[in-house]
Amino acid sequence: MALVILDSCINCDMCEPECPNAAITMGEEIYEIDPDRCTECVGHYDKPTCISVCPIDCIEVDPEHVEDPDTLMAKYLILTGKA
Repeated sequence: MALVILDSCINCDMCEPECPNAAITMGEEIYEIDPDRCTECVGHYDKPTCISVCPIDCIEVDPEHVEDPDTLMAKYLILTGKA
């Protein structure tokens, strides 16, 4: 699954620099995660770094973008040019 940033985001700028896939960008009001680039850090880290650094816990799994670990790994391989 891709992750999503909730409306409770305070724009602290902790998550964006942590994303190894450049999936997090500033939206109109809060940071947003591009589901096409989010691999939940599969291929990079053991767990999503954006969740680890978020001080208010406003990042969670996006139920609208369900992906299994194999799909996330395939996306990682494509994004890194290893596919």
